[in-house]
Amino acid sequence: MTRPAGAWREYGPLELTPILAAALEAFYEQGFHGTPVRDIARRVGQTVPALYYHHENKEGVFTALVEEATSDLDWRVRQAVEEAGDRPDLRLVNAVEAIVLHMAHRTRLAALDFELRHLSPANRKRYAARRKEIEVLVTRIVSDGVAEGLFVAKRPAETARALLGMLQSIGRWYHPDGGPLSPDELAERYVDIALMTVGVRKRPAARARRRARSA
Repeated sequence: MTRPAGAWREYGPLELTPILAAALEAFYEQGFHGTPVRDIARRVGQTVPALYYHHENKEGVFTALVEEATSDLDWRVRQAVEEAGDRPDLRLVNAVEAIVLHMAHRTRLAALDFELRHLSPANRKRYAARRKEIEVLVTRIVSDGVAEGLFVAKRPAETARALLGMLQSIGRWYHPDGGPLSPDELAERYVDIALMTVGVRKRPAARARRRARSA
C-alpha cells in the first residue's frame, strides 16, 4: 500500500469493527483477564454466540487487536526511517518519533502489550517476530551510526533494546487527555533522550531535524 509522504505522523480514528472497538475499550479498562466475553458482547449490543461467529474466542479478539497494533506501528516506523534518508542520526530521530507518536496517539492499542502473557505460544511467537523486526531495524541504525562515527554506543544491540524498552514503557503512564505534554512534545523529548543514549557525537542541527520530520 502506497502512502503519502509524512503519513506516519497523521492519526485519525481507528478503523475497527464494532466488536474490536468495544473489546479494546474493555481490555483497556479492565485488562484481558478481567474482561468477560459477555461484557464485550453487551458493549456492542450482540449476543455471545454472535460474537463467536466473528472470533473464535476472547483470545481471538485480543489477537486481532494486537495484530492491528503491530501493523500500525510497523508501517509507521518503516516509512519514517525511509523518509529520513541515509543519515543514521536522522533515521534514529524519525524512528524514535514514530514510536513515541504511536504510543501516545494509540494509547489503548499500546497498552495491549502489557497483557501479552495471555496469548497462546503460537500467537505470542508471531507477535515477537514482528517486534523483532523493529528491533533489528533500530539496531542497524545504531550500528551504522557507530560505524560512521556519529554515535559512540559500544554495544549497538543492547543499546537498541534499551531504547525500545524505554519507549514501550510510555504506554504505562501516558494519557493523552490528562497530561501536560502533547504527543509531539513528548516525541521531541524522547528524541533528545535517545540521542544522548546512543552517545551522539554531534547532534543534528535543528534545521536538519525539522527537515527529517517534514520529509
